[in-house]
Amino acid sequence: MPELPEVETTVRGLARVLKGARIQRVEPRRPDLRFPFPPDLVQALTGARVTGLGRRAKYGLIHTDRARTLIFHLGMSGRWRIDPEALGAHDHLLLDTAAHRLSLCDPRRFGFVALADTAALEAYPPFAAMGPEPLGENFTPAHLHAAFTGRKQAGKLLLLDQRIVAGLGNIYVCEALHQARIDPRKAAGRISRAALARLVPAIRSVLEAAIAEGGSSLRDYAHPDGQLGYFAHRFAVYGREGAPCPREDGGIVSRIAQGGRGSWFCPKCQR
Repeated sequence: MPELPEVETTVRGLARVLKGARIQRVEPRRPDLRFPFPPDLVQALTGARVTGLGRRAKYGLIHTDRARTLIFHLGMSGRWRIDPEALGAHDHLLLDTAAHRLSLCDPRRFGFVALADTAALEAYPPFAAMGPEPLGENFTPAHLHAAFTGRKQAGKLLLLDQRIVAGLGNIYVCEALHQARIDPRKAAGRISRAALARLVPAIRSVLEAAIAEGGSSLRDYAHPDGQLGYFAHRFAVYGREGAPCPREDGGIVSRIAQGGRGSWFCPKCQR
């Protein structure tokens, strides 16, 4: 599933061709993805000018001058295509401007789009209970300490809880915990303030590096212009079971199951 860096990369790619443009034509090519398309989608967007683009957690946001925002989630296999040479069976939503055609392609149809009033975005149900953005100023060691205090659940699992921090996914949590030298199995309430002070910048560092590399192209993900992300080539532990720890400390990357997901870590340097 595309994670925060992939969505951020997508939003930045779309912004280059959409910001300031007027949407001249909207064409849903089927009635639904995971959920039905909003019934007023065509009416709300046709003729609207795009005033800006943004992201909340793993959701992309396309703001318009009609005080409405198009919210999109890419699901398991969704991606936007800019000026596709030809349309295929999986191109389910088209947005045309004077200069470009954008197609939302989603072979598995686990993604969705929605409309919301721009002024009330924080009240949009998936956003209402979300924690701070990991790249935002409200994500601090003090915030994590308050959220983790007294908790027996593994810190790694709590980092995936969107109510604690918005948008973190399995790949980047594994990488950040390795960078911060924290064992993913450690109970959240037992993670020291010093370790949390390492963890917050580690999370930011990993996400920023992944965004700079265009994300991690796993399975069906690609940028809107069709290019692939390259951060997967820089994974320290994710997917590297049995490989030497890149710290060259003699540790070997291990994999365990946590909460139905794999966790990769170095038992020697992550304590």
